[in-house]
Amino acid sequence: MRTSFRVAATAAGVAFALGAALHVPANAADADTSAVSTEIVVRAAAEADSAAAAKAAVAAMSVAEQAASVVMGHIPSTDASALRSYMESTGIGGFILMGANIPADEASLRALTAALTVDSARPPLISIDQEGGDVSRLPWDGFPSARTLKDAPPEAAEDAFAGRAALVRRAGIGVNFGIVADATSDPASFIYRRALGTTPASAAERVAAAVRGEGITAASTLKHFPGHGAAPGDSHSSIPSTSMSFDDWRANDAQPFAAGIDAGAPLLMYGHLAYTSVDPAPASLSAEWHRIARDDLGFEGVAITDDLGMLQGSGLAQYTDPVANAVASIAAGNDMVLTVVGSTPETALRTAEGIAAAVEAGSLPADRLREAAERVMALRLEFAAEGRGLVPCATCEPVG
Repeated sequence: MRTSFRVAATAAGVAFALGAALHVPANAADADTSAVSTEIVVRAAAEADSAAAAKAAVAAMSVAEQAASVVMGHIPSTDASALRSYMESTGIGGFILMGANIPADEASLRALTAALTVDSARPPLISIDQEGGDVSRLPWDGFPSARTLKDAPPEAAEDAFAGRAALVRRAGIGVNFGIVADATSDPASFIYRRALGTTPASAAERVAAAVRGEGITAASTLKHFPGHGAAPGDSHSSIPSTSMSFDDWRANDAQPFAAGIDAGAPLLMYGHLAYTSVDPAPASLSAEWHRIARDDLGFEGVAITDDLGMLQGSGLAQYTDPVANAVASIAAGNDMVLTVVGSTPETALRTAEGIAAAVEAGSLPADRLREAAERVMALRLEFAAEGRGLVPCATCEPVG
């Protein structure tokens, strides 16, 4: 039996319907998630030509507005008015929710995501790191994580991420940075407990399944391209590196990313890690790794950096300037830059101003910024058309 649940849109007054056999109770914190069915069917609004609409929207923007639109910022607050003011004053294209943004219950979180959405016709990319297990921002997420999914059939990953995506979606969050496509068999690796497989082949099966489960309800993100498994070390405090050849990478660690891309993941997060035989620079700053993702793996979605604050955290002198890191990231091929560690209300604005100044000075091609802004805008417009990222009605009754 399939039931439908109404979704309450924002001020635009547009109504959407989700047809779903997966029902997460309004009081999700008290839900028995083990009993949740996981087949999801979405009946969305008719698909618009988002690419053409994005081009038109970006063409009407100033360079400063384009630059702001490719920044995903963060401030550590649960004050809805402060979050609203932050989004209004910066004009940035996205916001990442961290632990300091998560209130005690789902209803309060919905109020925060509503405050972040200044314009429902162009909703920001509101994101969260909701892997489950070790990296979990939503305390009411009781679905299995990579700690057990790596040893379970791929179908278990599909089910778990379908349920996880429903919780994310119910909170008014459009993007989940939740699918770790790294693979390692080394329990000493910092990424081991978060990886969905201990071999590239097993990880690929579970990554693809996770994207299938999550993708209807939330926008899946694959991370941390091109893969932490082969590069020992923690990129929060260093630049992990490996001398693995491109051919070895393509035959092994590329598998989970290729599988996730083929399954339709719309975002790819670039890690601050170096495969020195391909490019001595971190992948997040490497034009070659962006070419590989698009030309060799066929990725067409939004490329986003891991937190740029991690580059500064490496302690390397060449990464001490956060604005220069952001400009280099966009120049390399990222469509969005993420700022978390050390982020203040001024960080996003300074980052956007630096990107715009680089375009005006000619050190960052205007076409590259425009391309990035168009990809981000296309995803934002898709969210607006489909109702994803809008705040659901927690008290609505099922409809026929």
